[in-house]
Amino acid sequence: MLKDLKFDTDPNKFKYQQIVDCFIDNISKGNIKKNQTLPSINVFSKEYKVSRDTVEKAYKVLKSKNIIAANKGKTTYVQSTEISVKKNILYLMNKMNDYKSRVYNSFIDELGDDFNIDIEIYHCDESHFLKLLEKNIGNYDYYVIMPHFKSNHAKEFSFSDKAVEVIKKIPRNQLVILDNNDLSVDGDIIEIYQDFENDVYNALLNGKDKIINHKKMIVRIPENEQFSYQHKIYRGCKKFCIEHNMDYEVSSTDNLNLQKGELQFIIDDDDLVNVIDAINDNKLKIGKDIGVLSYNETPLKRLLGIAVISTDFKKMGKTAAKMLMERKKGKIKNTFSFINRKSI
Repeated sequence: MLKDLKFDTDPNKFKYQQIVDCFIDNISKGNIKKNQTLPSINVFSKEYKVSRDTVEKAYKVLKSKNIIAANKGKTTYVQSTEISVKKNILYLMNKMNDYKSRVYNSFIDELGDDFNIDIEIYHCDESHFLKLLEKNIGNYDYYVIMPHFKSNHAKEFSFSDKAVEVIKKIPRNQLVILDNNDLSVDGDIIEIYQDFENDVYNALLNGKDKIINHKKMIVRIPENEQFSYQHKIYRGCKKFCIEHNMDYEVSSTDNLNLQKGELQFIIDDDDLVNVIDAINDNKLKIGKDIGVLSYNETPLKRLLGIAVISTDFKKMGKTAAKMLMERKKGKIKNTFSFINRKSI
């Protein structure tokens, strides 16, 4: 029996993680040797007065790191004393597109070589997200999540109670939330977020002199798949238009009855293509007959001269990585701006 194991008493760290860290610390110091036999789960549980499930989970994590193994007789032993100093990160991305790729790429570029990152894409499907998370809780040092789930209709929040419950199983000191702060997770975590409603409202204020020259704002929201952040974007637009006596309406691109003098504010990039095609088909001039404002910056929009309001995706990833490496905690609103171009 290993008599001298002393577990960390950090209240922000689960007991199984305390056991894992204790083993790693003792192995790195030479107190536990290679090929040394370890107590069974039942014996360990009884000796150290921790639940059997906790010990089983700790052993599972140590096995996933190839530190311990079980022989044919099911005796557990130390397989390797070569403890990797690299930390393991599970990165859960809601979908792969230009914006999310920029966040991810800037995140890994800032981290460098001291971290191993596994990326999983759950396609905005909450059930898939939960399966991935529940399967991997306890197997990683950090969990980076971008929580956006699709719904059949716009609403304030798109998280089920189950999603919140599972996310809160992650130790606070291992949790990094990007882009969406609807979860309202308490404790010391890293969170780099967009404040969708107020960000949009303030960006429109920055472009007010050009925007209010249009007689009406048409907010284009996709009809088939909707997200709670789209609802917040619309509220920011509505607030701006009411304050500046500007007519407005929300519509999808299924109904493209374009009128001169309107400002088309388009959230989805596929919808942007449809609107530009319709403008050209009606022989209208962008920036002269009709205004076009898009959500989220891309290189193509820059080349086409499309005005945008957008967060800084590279900065989001870079800030998160820097805080993780420096072990800083906090909730930071990411930079958001209006970029004026000839389309309005």
